[in-house]
Amino acid sequence: MKSVFDTLAAMGHEQVLFCADEPAGYRAIIAIHSTALGPALGGTRLLGYASDEEALVDALRLSRGMTHKNALAGMDVGGGKAVVLRGGAGPLDRERLFRAHGRFIERLGGRFITGEDVGTTPADMELIRRETRHVKGLAGEGGDPSPWTARGVLRAIQAGARHRWGSDELAGRTVALQGCGSVGGRLAAELHRLGARLLVADVDPDRARHVAAELGATIVPPNAITSAQADIFAPCALGGVLDDRAVQELKAEIVAGAANNQLLEPRHGDALAARGVLYIPDVVANAGGVLSGGADLFGWSRAEVHRRVQAIYDTVLRVLEIATNDGVSPQLAAERLAEARLRERAAAG
Repeated sequence: MKSVFDTLAAMGHEQVLFCADEPAGYRAIIAIHSTALGPALGGTRLLGYASDEEALVDALRLSRGMTHKNALAGMDVGGGKAVVLRGGAGPLDRERLFRAHGRFIERLGGRFITGEDVGTTPADMELIRRETRHVKGLAGEGGDPSPWTARGVLRAIQAGARHRWGSDELAGRTVALQGCGSVGGRLAAELHRLGARLLVADVDPDRARHVAAELGATIVPPNAITSAQADIFAPCALGGVLDDRAVQELKAEIVAGAANNQLLEPRHGDALAARGVLYIPDVVANAGGVLSGGADLFGWSRAEVHRRVQAIYDTVLRVLEIATNDGVSPQLAAERLAEARLRERAAAG
């Protein structure tokens, strides 16, 4: 088995911080992958993990993905991620929990800037703000990134359609959407507006029923959504959904969604390509949320954020062009494009 240091070296991480404040019920991992472009930017997620090792793997993969996502989005920030381990099923003292988290972030001296992610809210970011200024996505500032994430995924889907079918029109196309939460629900509404037919699934039946009632979508059992007969599969729940089984049973021609780390392992990107499925890497498709942070990070206007989110369409087409020309999977093409920007910055000093 690899040592932790060998794992960090293999993935290129600069620093990983293991944090604990037992009176606050707080245990977390903060992973800083790269500060080559600027301070590491990445959300804080609150999630129950089966083991500490699972939490560490999630933090490492997510933080590396943030480096590539931020580089591809043209942002002058690096990549990081924080995972707060949720233990037990009882109520949380969110104030004590997130203020403890804020104190650990403050000790990093600005090397890591966080924001909302799975299991956290703008209200939680306000609690972190009481202990550190290195937090974004606050109410009244950047706010909820979900609408921007959904818009960016829509643009990625349209670019994928253009590449695969020669037109980015989605009217009459069937989209199998996994996850009807804050991003998935908004994406469903956008797709419905453009005339797409929707198949939806969620582990929370109420969320699926709400989207179905509002948009006329068809509900599919969660364990059947990857094999549903559809043109496009949009994973908008947790990561790792594209495993051996899903890759083989997938009937959609395009995969593009909001979930992070959709591929269980990198080899699944190659497996999709071998089956002729067009996979839009999540580090490109779901960049709308991080781009929305430019409002309070860099003072971007709403119009500038909108312009950059719309431009995800062009970035997707560029990634797919590289994949085609180099004979590699879109996942590898996206990594190459991101690493090229990192090398350019390093060369510039």
